[in-house]
Amino acid sequence: MNFIKSLYFHQQFYLYISIISAIFLVSFWFPILYMLAWFLVMILGALLLTDIYILFKDSKGIKARRIVSEKFSNSDENPVPISIENNYSFKIFLKIIDELPKQFQKRDFEHYTSLNSSDKYNFEYSVKPVERGEYHFGKLNVFVSSPLRIIARRLKFQENEMVSVYPSYVQMKKYEFLAMSNRLTEFGLKKIRKIGHTLEFEQIKNYIPGDDVRTINWKATAKQSKLMVNQYQDEKSQPIYSIIDLGRVMKMPFEELKLLDYAINSTLAFSNIALRKNDKAGLITFSKKVDTIISASNKKTHLNTINEALYNISTKFTDADFGYLYAFVKRKITQRSLFTLYTNFEHISSLKRQLPYLKAISKNHLLVVVFFENTELDDLLTENAEDVQSIYHKTIAEKFAFEKRLIVKELERNGIYAILTKPKNLTVNVINKYLEFKAKGFI
Repeated sequence: MNFIKSLYFHQQFYLYISIISAIFLVSFWFPILYMLAWFLVMILGALLLTDIYILFKDSKGIKARRIVSEKFSNSDENPVPISIENNYSFKIFLKIIDELPKQFQKRDFEHYTSLNSSDKYNFEYSVKPVERGEYHFGKLNVFVSSPLRIIARRLKFQENEMVSVYPSYVQMKKYEFLAMSNRLTEFGLKKIRKIGHTLEFEQIKNYIPGDDVRTINWKATAKQSKLMVNQYQDEKSQPIYSIIDLGRVMKMPFEELKLLDYAINSTLAFSNIALRKNDKAGLITFSKKVDTIISASNKKTHLNTINEALYNISTKFTDADFGYLYAFVKRKITQRSLFTLYTNFEHISSLKRQLPYLKAISKNHLLVVVFFENTELDDLLTENAEDVQSIYHKTIAEKFAFEKRLIVKELERNGIYAILTKPKNLTVNVINKYLEFKAKGFI
């Protein structure tokens, strides 16, 4: 039974059958062709048996392997290498069909190649997930044909292989590399001149020409009979919290990715940069109540803790309760911290409902409200309106865009920092704001 299931006929086999059938049909009028038809049947039968024998005699005629990492990076291209080895004593022709996870909705993956005896062949394709979670690969199917090309033998490898899709660690590593190599401007990150210095004392040291004379410690100078200066270092270990709204406003998709996933990817990259800057990174997610709280810390393993928490969160179908968030923050987080709040406001009225709670939070903490431009309206805003309907659509689009700018002004008028950003520029803009605060000594 397994033999029958793994045997497939080539199209040219059916072509041969069609030609022989046609000769049989014509032989009713030309009997001499009858013997020719039977002769061709015997040849085809012999070729068929030969092809079956040489393909099925070796149970390990080929080896194939799909090589996937333990996890994929969400919203990024992830390579999937495949390795094939030919153990037959002759050249083979291959059709490779990989059964991709259902989330990709791709059912036409095929790859064709030929392989000489004892040769190896490696190739790769890439997949771009847009949802976090478990992705299950099906079978890696390899259809092998001999040079006769009468039948194909199907071999199956690595059935039901699972890969977890995590928040974008590719994006996180990219910004980490750029930060460490001082190449942040390549991706739109600004170099901001540091204003003044913080007053966290480090040590007293000997004066060296070029030191700031304003830091001379006269008491230590008198005792040592030589100039001594106070040395200061940048203030470190400030609590930095990313707060993610899990309400229904974060379900909106842009370029196949939900706003929530943009916020998650940004949080991971931003937390990594904060830890690299020796600050403490923390995480809060909330809807009707606080779902996740990870206290700010700068431990080496803390980024993994944040990553695992981000992997499991999802949006709710209700509006988020900002009043509950304020009460929770007031009770649990007493040290002044930087709060980066990822949410979305489409109308000024929705902001005004939450504004009292945002103002209350900003009294004790440095609050940055991050929300999103509706990039689906960009085409309507730039196109020429040539009829009444297009004028109406453009007017509505401009009204929505204006309300977004009005929300920024309202937040700033109440002493709250705001970032209005396109989803794809979210991470850059958030890190820019953080670096600006660091340069100005706000944190």
